[in-house]
Amino acid sequence: MKLPLGYLYSATYAGIRQVEKDDLALIVSGLPAAAAAVFTQNRVQAAPVELCRRHLRVSHGLVGAILVNAGNANCATRTGHAVALAICKAAARVLRLPVSQVLSASTGVIGVELEPKEIIRALPGLAASLHPGRFEAAARAIMTTDLVPKTAFAETVLRRGAVRVAGMTKGSGMIHPQMATTLGFVMTDAVLSGVELRAMLKRTVERSYNRLSVDGDTSTNDTLVLMANGASGARPEKRELARVEEAVAEVMESLARAIARDGEGARKLVTIVVTGASSDDAAARLARSIANSPLVKTAIAGSDPNWGRILCAAGNAGVAFDPARTDIALQNVMVCRGGVAAPFSEEALKGKLGSPDCEIQLAIRGKGKGAARFWTCDFTEGYIRINASYRT
Repeated sequence: MKLPLGYLYSATYAGIRQVEKDDLALIVSGLPAAAAAVFTQNRVQAAPVELCRRHLRVSHGLVGAILVNAGNANCATRTGHAVALAICKAAARVLRLPVSQVLSASTGVIGVELEPKEIIRALPGLAASLHPGRFEAAARAIMTTDLVPKTAFAETVLRRGAVRVAGMTKGSGMIHPQMATTLGFVMTDAVLSGVELRAMLKRTVERSYNRLSVDGDTSTNDTLVLMANGASGARPEKRELARVEEAVAEVMESLARAIARDGEGARKLVTIVVTGASSDDAAARLARSIANSPLVKTAIAGSDPNWGRILCAAGNAGVAFDPARTDIALQNVMVCRGGVAAPFSEEALKGKLGSPDCEIQLAIRGKGKGAARFWTCDFTEGYIRINASYRT
């Protein structure tokens, strides 16, 4: 694990959670970093999301710190905007930054007032314990129903030197992005402009976080921030930008897969591969429809090779395709050829579907070149148990 240069991390328990477990994390860049971000498309948006948008506009995309709390979404409350601004101002004072260079992110229960005094009181100690080696501690502090912290790392060597990328994310339920999902923070020490970062984020989020669903619900707090502080001193030449982008994509795809694997109550990571569609967008819509089908997800949970549910879900995607030219494979075993059953051993395939990694392949024969890869998980009774008692 090689962390990008110039970033510090910290975590502490501020008293937001009902149990004594770190619930406040801080990410600081020694030099203000160029940043790009994407946010939820839910019409109900948490106060930190709206404040982040404003701060990024005012600072012209410069970020010095991100303050993240778990245990309370700071959404749909009477004091949400005042609280988000108050904690950003307090962090700015402690870190000696312009308030517009401080971003706030929250995750947890919606509709419960967040007490800012607990966070403000914890800030001096949080700042005093900042250290490059506390990356994992910060990743743990932002978890809610997650069973494991989710981190990823990459490195690429340019003519002017090596650049590193590191990312942390949280998410287990309420996952159905149309831009990003949950909370995600990706840092690099490459020298990149805001324009380059925004273009890079747009492309990499489309092949990672936007190819992910656990339950079809988009959160009110979804935030993904990509930062570049230039601490490596390595500015990519024009022909090297694609290598940096690939490293960022590698990290973001790894984080997206980790969310799907850790879906609430999940036992299996499901990868859906669609090929032969009329366009990449059409392929993604087909894959998303399959990923969001409770019938498909419960079949996978039961290791049931019920390919009819997959074909049905694809047909509900609102995408034109010919079922008679459509093949479906599960775990590389052909189960449907040309829209009708293909011969296979049910018992043998049922055994293969018991694996913690499952793959669904839908191929449309013809001239279409559209393709997409999508990640989801199975749907078990554990999801219901977790969400039936989330607030208690």
